[in-house]
Amino acid sequence: MTYRRPRVISVTNQKGGVGKTTTTINLGVALALQGKSVGIIDLDPQGNASTALGLESQERLKTTYDLLVGDSDLFSIFVKVGVEGLVLAPATVDLSSADLILSKKSDQVTVLKDKINSIDFGQNKLDYILIDCPPSLNLLTINALVASDSVLVPLQAEFLPLEGLSQLMLSVKEIRDTANPGLRFEGIVLTMFDKRNNLSRQVEDDVRDNLKGLVYQSVIPRSVKLSEAPSYGKSIFDYSPRSKGASAYKALALEILARHDVN
Repeated sequence: MTYRRPRVISVTNQKGGVGKTTTTINLGVALALQGKSVGIIDLDPQGNASTALGLESQERLKTTYDLLVGDSDLFSIFVKVGVEGLVLAPATVDLSSADLILSKKSDQVTVLKDKINSIDFGQNKLDYILIDCPPSLNLLTINALVASDSVLVPLQAEFLPLEGLSQLMLSVKEIRDTANPGLRFEGIVLTMFDKRNNLSRQVEDDVRDNLKGLVYQSVIPRSVKLSEAPSYGKSIFDYSPRSKGASAYKALALEILARHDVN
């Protein structure tokens, strides 16, 4: 049986500290728990997604650095992380030098796209690939956007992250105009949301008024459990499966799946 190419989603925001990695790993696990086959690509040199999924540095034998600047293919660097249906392409600090190496290549913005497109998905079934991007618009992020079908934006429910959203939208438009005409917005998910906070509610109202259906109904709460889980190398579903954070990411996964069923 021949399987279709997986839906490739970049999880990105040029501002750090907005819950980008938290969203990547917990959405990935939530989709896997719904029976989907998911690959997470850690494209941040900090390797936080790899750490948060319990992969020690010495276990990262092949990484996204090998994928982008070497001969490794994606499935040769994927490792299992203890969640049925989920695999991870890990990162280490070595990835920080990939930007410079890529800048000297003629295909500098299409390396990741070419690696993904070269996979035989008849032999290696994946429903989703989620890419955890670095918090900047460098060549790593550009490679992710060029390789992706869509962009998922975690947006912290505060004023300053809201200010940066327009710049991110301009960057996506530029990628669409120059290198990936099929790129679209998957959606915007509000993170670190405190319903008791007037500012959180005001930001939510502003975003929903201006961006309408792009904003998910699911909202990720500010949560100590969500903050603690990565330090134990666990997703929120392993660390605190009955928490509000787990419920929120399950709801987000179901909302994304429902949208895709419609589309």
